[in-house]
This record gives sequence, C-alpha cells and structure tokens, in this order.
Amino acid sequence: MITVTTYRSLFALREFRVLFGARLFTMTGVVVGGLALGTVMYDATGSAVLTALAMFDGPLIQLVTSHFLLASSDLLRPRAALLLATTTAAVTDVLQLIPHLVWSARFALLAAEYVILAATGGTVTALLSDIVPTESFVLARATMNITTGGIQVLGNAVGAVLLLSFAPVHLFAVSAAALLFSAVIIRVRLADHPPRAKGPVVARTRAVNRVLLGSSIVRPVLLMGWIPNGLIVGCEALYIPYAPRQAGYLFAAGAVGMLTGDIVVGRFLPEAVRQRLIVPLRLLLAVPFLIMFTSPPVVVAAVAGLVGAFGYTASLPLQQRIVHHVDGRQKGQAFGLLSAGMMAGQALGALIAGGLAQALSPGTAMGTMAVLSIAATCLLAPPLRRSTLRPEAPSLSANQPV
Repeated sequence: MITVTTYRSLFALREFRVLFGARLFTMTGVVVGGLALGTVMYDATGSAVLTALAMFDGPLIQLVTSHFLLASSDLLRPRAALLLATTTAAVTDVLQLIPHLVWSARFALLAAEYVILAATGGTVTALLSDIVPTESFVLARATMNITTGGIQVLGNAVGAVLLLSFAPVHLFAVSAAALLFSAVIIRVRLADHPPRAKGPVVARTRAVNRVLLGSSIVRPVLLMGWIPNGLIVGCEALYIPYAPRQAGYLFAAGAVGMLTGDIVVGRFLPEAVRQRLIVPLRLLLAVPFLIMFTSPPVVVAAVAGLVGAFGYTASLPLQQRIVHHVDGRQKGQAFGLLSAGMMAGQALGALIAGGLAQALSPGTAMGTMAVLSIAATCLLAPPLRRSTLRPEAPSLSANQPV
C-alpha cells in the first residue's frame, strides 16, 4: 500500500474519496434535518423541552439500542450497512414532510432512524481503518472530522437562510435529497467489502460488549473517550444561558478550536507525539473553562472555549489505540460503542450542567464541570497506560475470541 502522509496522497486513494464524498452529503442531510425537526417541533408544541428532546435524545436511543444491535457494524457488509443507514434516514425525512404530522409520530420516526444508526454506528470508522494504511488512520479520521465540523457550520447557516424563504418542514426535502445522493454514491462507487464476522446479532453484540468493557486495556480507552469529553460538552450546553445574545460567538470559537486541533494533531504531529499528548489534551479541554468561575466577558469566554476545544483532538490517538488493540472482527462494534458512549456522555453532561446552572449560575456551573472533567482525566490516566502502543502488543480478541 502506498505511503499516505499528506492530504494529496490521502485523496489519491479512490475509496477514501468515495467515502469522503458520501459522508459530505450524509452530514449535510443530518444537519439540515436536525434543524428542521427542532424548528418544526417548537412551532407545533411551543415546548422547549420537547424541542430539546427532538434534537438531542437521539444519542440516548442509540445507547439503549447499542446493547442489542451494535454487532451489525461487523456482521453486515459495510456497503449494505451504509446504504441501510442513509436510506432509512432519507425515508424518515420524507415521512416528516407529511402535513400536520403529530409530534408523537415525529418522535417515532426519529427513534427508527437512531435504531438503525446504533446498529451501524461503527461502520464508517471501521471501514476507514481498512482502506487506509494503519499509520495513516489518524490523518484520515482527522480529515473526516474536519468535514463534519465544517458541514455543521455550513449546514446550519444554509438552513437558517432557507428558513427565511421556506416553511421549516420543507427543509426535510433538502435533507432527504442529500441523503439519497449519498446513498447513490455508496451504491455505485464504493467497493463491496465482505463482513468482518458472522453470528447472531443480539448474542454477539452482548458478548463483544462484555469483552470490550471487561478488558483492562480497552475499557480505559473507552472511558477516556466518553467522560472528560462529555463533561465539557456540558459547559458548551450553557453558552446560551451564559450569553443569550452572543452565544453564537462562543459556539463559533469552539468550532474554530476543534477544527484547528484536527488539522494540527491529525496532519503535522507524528504518532508517537500524539500518543503522549492524550492526557495533556484532555486536560487542555477542561482547564481553560476554570476561568468561568469569574464570569468573564464574552470575548474572554470565547478565547477559553477556542483553546479548550483544541483538546477534543485527543479522540484521534484514542481511536488509533482501538485500531491497534481490537481484533478486526470486532472493530466495527468497538467504534460503534465508542461513538454511542460519547454521544450519551455528551447528553448526560448537558443534563448535569443544566441542573447545576439552575442551582448556581451558568458561569459557576461551567467551572464546576471543568473541575469534574479534570478529575476524571486524572483518575483515568493511570489505567490508560495499559493501552500504550507497542509493536508487539496483541489484539484483544487474540486472548478472548468471540
């Protein structure tokens, strides 16, 4: 396989270009559809709670479902799994176009979409690890992250412009079109890779989850990916209460910090340096938010958020450890479990932060969440050393086959 150390050499890989293009349109559909659902739900119910649930309860559905269906990421052919996920999302968007649809039906459609997402959640990352050289995985993953972050900014901006001229429900048509175009790219251009494993879905899901969560090597990697990250997302969930009319600046600053981190860490740092920076980056994620105890001006809070968001890139070397330590037959499920836990951790972090803000103040709550994140990182740092990359380290299932 050719050496892949630059963006040019990465995009020279045909399958990466196909996966990248499909992901581009998939994320466009997801972002525009999410904006549409939240806006339609608020217009229909006038309830901030139901609107928040419509936009953010998906990860909780995904977490519950992952206990039963997550092995599908390894048991299905990757192309079939991606087609299932994109076409299901497109169909649910089309059904959301039905006039005067009651909010309970909209929740049911949302749940159906996230059940499929839970079943196939690790497919993209696992496939990515198959189509690029192992030493280039972090560069490829960082490039996909940059795309996701950029689409989140651009998709919300385009959606906001469209809402000026069209009814919110019409955005579902835009979302469905983007998702269907992604499905066409996947079906026509992506190679048909074989499944990584065989077996009954539910039984294998539970068995592999037990192996992954019971491993003294892999479990700390998963926890470091879930907990410190989720607690700081709780800080970001308080941007609007902290600065109602200027929260956009805070969100934008965080996006810039995260994208910068993906570029610097993913492209320019060697793997050995990235691995040594996992704990420092997780601490960097939280430490700047300690200034929020003083309720600083928005510009200072924005700088803190920008610097802290650079620390999200610790997820890149953490994912490299999963590639190294988890057997190929379990990789899809491992990445799916990491993703489901991260999203659930973010939802839980937002819930905790909201409760603290009710009892204290938004600034004090954000500072408290930062302290909790620092404490979690310090507690997880010693067990994380067990997963330090060594050339001779065996994969997990070499000792515990499933």
